[in-house]
Amino acid sequence: MIPNPFLDIDESIPFDELLEDLQKKIDPEKIKSFAYPEKYRRLIGKLNYLTVTRPDVTFPVSVLSQFMTAPMVAQWEALEHVLHYLKGSPGRGMLYKNHGHTEIVCFCDADFAGSKTTKRSTTGYCVFVGGNLVSWKSKKQNVVSRSSAEAEYRAMAQSVQEIMWVHQLMKEIGLTTSLPAKLWCDNKAALHIASNSVFHERTKHIEIDCHFVRDKIKENFISTGHVRSSDQLGDLLTKALNGTRVDYLCNKLGMINIYAPT
Repeated sequence: MIPNPFLDIDESIPFDELLEDLQKKIDPEKIKSFAYPEKYRRLIGKLNYLTVTRPDVTFPVSVLSQFMTAPMVAQWEALEHVLHYLKGSPGRGMLYKNHGHTEIVCFCDADFAGSKTTKRSTTGYCVFVGGNLVSWKSKKQNVVSRSSAEAEYRAMAQSVQEIMWVHQLMKEIGLTTSLPAKLWCDNKAALHIASNSVFHERTKHIEIDCHFVRDKIKENFISTGHVRSSDQLGDLLTKALNGTRVDYLCNKLGMINIYAPT
């Protein structure tokens, strides 16, 4: 019999701690293979479609998708928490409205060495057009970064690519966007590399990304700025957070709950 995902959920374990355990050392009792891997894969597939409209579950779904081949009991328990969270907020979604401008703003972030098994960092970014969230992503980086600045700079390069795509899309459908686009990052070292034209040993291994971002800055296509970590909206897409922090970031991203009491 296939277990009900909404039953027997241990509410004493906060979801952010449970998700962190998946990336760290897992309890030996929970490393047993899950008896219904097909059920796990079907649910992950459905949740991947849901991330198109729910950025708040993009990161956990991205993490859980990494265990599709051989899911274990620990991953199923984390998946139950995701489903339980969704059941508790069925009316939460994006609200789009006219803010009176067409500026492109992007928040990029990286969780340095977030994967405890491969030591790869996680890139997360969210792009706003006219004050409305239109694009977001959470993905493990393809290579291992040797410093937090390197991980953040790789995230910046990917974010610039997304900004270029959004700008071109707006142009093709006849909408003009204000330039330069604003790219916010919370790592001062990465911002310094972007503005410093002198290379040194720490940037040799990301030289192509350095040239790419700097060229866009010289072209006045983007401008960079520093944002405090507490105001970094990309946190929702790079790491496990507690409920209060999730609610705060969802509000900043323009998400509302239509069933919330007024």
